[in-house]
Amino acid sequence: MTTVTVSEELLTMGRAAREASRLLARLGTAAKDRTLVNIAKGLRTQQSEILSANTKDMESSRKAGLDAAMLDRLMLNPARLEDMAKGVEQIIALPDPVGEEFDARTLPNGIRLARRRVPLGVIGVIYESRPNVTIDIAALCLKSGNACILRGGSEAVHSNAALTKLIRQALADAGAPRDGVQFVESTDRALIAQMLRMKEYIDLLVPRGGDSLIRYVAENATMPAVTGGIGVCHTYVDKSANLEQAVKILENAKVQRPTVCNALDCVLVHSKAAPKLLPNLAKVLAKSNVELHCDDRSLALLGPSQASGARVKPAVPEDWGKEYLALILAVKVVDSLDEALKHIEQYGSGHTEAILTEDYSAATRFVDSVDAAAVMVNASTRFTDGGQFGLGAEVAISTSKMHARGPMGLRELTSYKWVVLGTGHVRP
Repeated sequence: MTTVTVSEELLTMGRAAREASRLLARLGTAAKDRTLVNIAKGLRTQQSEILSANTKDMESSRKAGLDAAMLDRLMLNPARLEDMAKGVEQIIALPDPVGEEFDARTLPNGIRLARRRVPLGVIGVIYESRPNVTIDIAALCLKSGNACILRGGSEAVHSNAALTKLIRQALADAGAPRDGVQFVESTDRALIAQMLRMKEYIDLLVPRGGDSLIRYVAENATMPAVTGGIGVCHTYVDKSANLEQAVKILENAKVQRPTVCNALDCVLVHSKAAPKLLPNLAKVLAKSNVELHCDDRSLALLGPSQASGARVKPAVPEDWGKEYLALILAVKVVDSLDEALKHIEQYGSGHTEAILTEDYSAATRFVDSVDAAAVMVNASTRFTDGGQFGLGAEVAISTSKMHARGPMGLRELTSYKWVVLGTGHVRP
């Protein structure tokens, strides 16, 4: 298939998605939920086909030399498919946002004014590696009455094709438009540039991937684009923190799933807490083979080789502000909350920041001062997630400040229209 043919096919997808979006916008909640029920069922009954497709992707990706973080994101197994099905069922249980009225009031002249939620239209999504994103995005778009055009990474093409086939059949079986979900199977990278120019068909573009992809979309999209998702996540351990609790939280934030954007990248420890916390933390993290990149003060407390068995090395300037997506943690000792906030201001990505403290005033000041989409107090950064926030799933985690911020669920995929009800009103 030539590039020209593929380009024409993408335009055809755009036209079909636009038409499907009009039908989905009028589709009732029952029909949308039937589609989602079918998707959840398919994830359980079609596991062999999906896992067979994923095996092809895993084999080719290993041969291509993909690193461990990317392979972990790509891999599917029965447990992950079951989690995906449960995520879809969580979305089914959520209220349908379409048609919801808010900010209703009656003006002094008797006109009744309200805002009513409506779908955005067609959502274009460019993403890498993680095939579960295909299900998350499709389910959220369909429940919120939106069509979507999906362009996954070449490393997951077989997995995504199998999942999209399942979704499109689920739509058809529920009496909904099959073209409500489109998948770009071609791996021609020139199509990314074309998608960014399709503003007549795509209402919102969402990139999910590395910094280079997000920056490229931000600079070249002709339609509104949601940028973000790069997670340089910090946790500040205050001098008043419960240190036993802190070790458990930090271990969870770093180790529970290190290859995702809400995993911990840097821990800032108050100098009064560091002598006791750091040796205990190093000992715990050593069990998971975490490598610690330490500033001079934390290195002095731990040493390049010490009894805990942790892998410790001196930090370099590039360690600050780095999203590792691996079992690596930057460590820095600070003398105050102000110093911690200054470090986060300089190196944070606006994703998730956390404070561990028993001091209410310190917690309040941290929450008020730090600039991030999500701020945690005495909790792991791993909670910044659509499912954990009760959204069922997420289309993306936005670190921008317009339209949506943080995990984007159903309401973040809607706009609104003003509805004005008069009784023969004319403007004087």
